[in-house]
Amino acid sequence: MVSGGPEPGRAPDDGRRNGRGNGNEPPPGSVRPTSRRLLVAIAVLGAAIGVTLVKAIESGGGVAPAVSWLTLVAWAFLAALLFAAARNTHQRVQVRRERVEPSRAVFLLLIGKASAFVGALCTGVYAGFALSFLEAVSSSGPRNRVIMAGAAAVVSVLVVTAGLLLERACRIPEDPDDTP
Repeated sequence: MVSGGPEPGRAPDDGRRNGRGNGNEPPPGSVRPTSRRLLVAIAVLGAAIGVTLVKAIESGGGVAPAVSWLTLVAWAFLAALLFAAARNTHQRVQVRRERVEPSRAVFLLLIGKASAFVGALCTGVYAGFALSFLEAVSSSGPRNRVIMAGAAAVVSVLVVTAGLLLERACRIPEDPDDTP
């Protein structure tokens, strides 16, 4: 048969019979929540990148970059914006049960997911920077680098948290009339 549909008299294959699905698949058009394991793996990868970057720069005779206060302020501002968006979206969708335009909901969901991923990567990179300078923490230069990189890692964790909260706020609430 040439048509794209199932043979006459047969139901469409939903993937459960041949092991492709387990029956717990989300409905079409939905997005799975961000995996915490994936975020941890991204942070570990970021830490490896941070340590390798510092070692490569220093072995080439260069000076590894330092984290500035402006970086901390920018990350903190981003975290505050994400927390505000998450709270606003939660109030609108979960509490007041208002309808949100689909394009806006997708935009907010993507911003939340992207923020969580980028925040996890930056958390790892900043932690890698801090670990690289930890062995020479007795002098003031490396001590300041460890403090600033550690603070940037903590603020990056706030960005991850805010991104996950924004993602969670975008979930469509269950209809109380449909529950038994």
